[in-house]
Amino acid sequence: MKAEAFRETFSFIPEHQDEIVAYHLENGGMSRYDKFRHIYENILHEDLTPEQEKRLADRYAGQIFEKMLTIPFVPGAEELLRECSRLLPLYIVSATPQGEMREITRHRNLDQYFVRVYGSPKTKAECVREILAETGSSPTETLFVGDAPQDWQAARETGVRFVARVKPGDPDRFSGRPGVEAVVGNLHELQSYIRDELCSSRSRTP
Repeated sequence: MKAEAFRETFSFIPEHQDEIVAYHLENGGMSRYDKFRHIYENILHEDLTPEQEKRLADRYAGQIFEKMLTIPFVPGAEELLRECSRLLPLYIVSATPQGEMREITRHRNLDQYFVRVYGSPKTKAECVREILAETGSSPTETLFVGDAPQDWQAARETGVRFVARVKPGDPDRFSGRPGVEAVVGNLHELQSYIRDELCSSRSRTP
């Protein structure tokens, strides 16, 4: 959905659309604003004015916001959130602008599961550090679940644990990377992984 929104956002330069969409897909966890700047600097070789950046952002957001309110959940997401939110403090760390992300979670009635929703312009590493400071948790007690290389990078920068979610049929960009504990295809698998981790940690508690 977001890839098609990027294609449409840059429909005024059809000769570059494929390259732009490919860049978007390779950098799924990056802020849209950082993508716009990269596209202008490295693909179009033009200056991006603040006015152009705002027009691009408004056009992109207008395409995806309503769809984000109805798009199906990843399989297992609702069950995982219901169970884990009773046992663990959960946070969203997203590259989506924070205000927009909070609106989406509110409209989808997901805010009940999360202590706080973080988004850009803060980096994901900055958000994780705030969570660690707020909760007093150590990095080894904290699990980042992500589907973009930028998620893995934020986990590496902050020292937290990391599990990757790779949709079946999509390229696996995570297996073999340092610090990747597991790769799951859906959130049923993640729920089982977290349940096993909780049980094993309790069994080690004196």
